[in-house]
Amino acid sequence: MPLADAPAPDGDEIVEDALPTRGELDFRLIELFFFAYREFTGDADSILERYGFGRAHHRILHFVNRDPGMTIAEILDLLEITKQSLSRVLRQLIDDGFIAQVQGTDDRRQRRLYPTQKGRDLTLELSRAQGRRIDAAFRAAALDDPGLVNDFLLEMGADRKATRDWFARKGIGRENR
Repeated sequence: MPLADAPAPDGDEIVEDALPTRGELDFRLIELFFFAYREFTGDADSILERYGFGRAHHRILHFVNRDPGMTIAEILDLLEITKQSLSRVLRQLIDDGFIAQVQGTDDRRQRRLYPTQKGRDLTLELSRAQGRRIDAAFRAAALDDPGLVNDFLLEMGADRKATRDWFARKGIGRENR
């Protein structure tokens, strides 16, 4: 019996033909994003593995280093994660001496996060690895002006208010050419 005639486990018909690379949808950019993200994060993943850390640790380290003193509530909002998922990762970063949690001065219930020098050093190591990949890709693609890429990524990532607020605070916006 041909595969197409065989019933699927749930009773639906089996589809044997692949979706075309270009057709109703253009899968080129979608797949380029998948593979570019894999390599971009892979550079950092190999470094994080030495510490027993993962991508959640990286994100927290990154943003705490970019905005020392940010509150737990701010990082939850920015990363759109739950307290439960933050708690385990943050506890490990604190226990291992990469981040310090300090009681707020105005509101003693508030917890502010600061990188330690150890956390700063790791963040720079991770960012340098990723920066080298970005720089190499710009050179290989002969992109002298990263402004178009900046603008494209800005449009891709600016749907959420917390992200737009972050961009505004950090001076991330459209490139003026």
